[in-house]
Amino acid sequence: MRELPDGDGWQYEPKWDGFRGVLENDGGELALWSRKERPLLRYFPELRPLGDSLPPHSALDGEIVIARDGMLDFDSMQTRLHPAESRIRKLSAEIPAEFVVFDVLLWDGEPVWERPLEERRRRVEALSGFRLSPATREIAEAQGWLDRFESIGLDGVVAKRLTVPYLPGSRDGVVKVKEEKTADCAVVGLRWKGGREAIATLLLGLYRDDGGIDYVGSCAVAASRRNEVADRVLPLLEDAPDRRFSEPNRWGTGELEEAAVRPELVVEVRYDKVQGNRFRHGTKFLRWREDKDPADCTWRELRPPREPNATGVEALFG
Repeated sequence: MRELPDGDGWQYEPKWDGFRGVLENDGGELALWSRKERPLLRYFPELRPLGDSLPPHSALDGEIVIARDGMLDFDSMQTRLHPAESRIRKLSAEIPAEFVVFDVLLWDGEPVWERPLEERRRRVEALSGFRLSPATREIAEAQGWLDRFESIGLDGVVAKRLTVPYLPGSRDGVVKVKEEKTADCAVVGLRWKGGREAIATLLLGLYRDDGGIDYVGSCAVAASRRNEVADRVLPLLEDAPDRRFSEPNRWGTGELEEAAVRPELVVEVRYDKVQGNRFRHGTKFLRWREDKDPADCTWRELRPPREPNATGVEALFG
């Protein structure tokens, strides 16, 4: 995990796990744009009333999020990108989204984005009728967000220099820090590189309460570890269960041949997020866990039970 930058001149904000969006009133016509300038308002019609609090020729930067049971729910965000308007209306009523504001870009024609963050933050805090993302200049409080709020779905902490104007697409004056997360998984299969000359990835599984095992993702095998991994894994091809795995090939080079192995090994991997029943991205191989039984690798690794009185998303808004 990268360290949060310390010292005067920094502001810290939670890194939300949702869809980045710019809410814009361009002369009375409300719009919501994605980072890639795609229109999003049709997918989140429940956000239209925010236009009543946004003067013409104004724009706010923020994050579209959905919270359920005190936790951010990115999977529910994905379901909202649906082509059927009737489905969108139903979901917008059942699992409404919120727009969390963290910057003012334009206000009543004034180019606020040209101002330093320190001034823009004062403009954010003066807004009425919007959910405001919290911010602090105290590194201890920001570190506390990393320590306490990962369980509710935050994606980390963003540190921003107070003296810098809004720089779209630029990393200058911005440092993003994520909490390091690891999980112990059973090795349930492999994918071959090319014509079976080496192991490209290990396939990972977690046990359900009924004793069955779910495929949850993969981790790449570095060239420096291929011989070591092969020595451990290849003997487990013999008498392996008949199991198939389903995951898009991220390298775009066609399907890689796969094979199941006897689930007798455990690896510790680093991951960033879980989406549905999979790691959202590939994981990083850290080490073998020879001290752990594969049957002990359960869904508690990725979804530990929350304490009854655990802090929820609402705590961020004071």
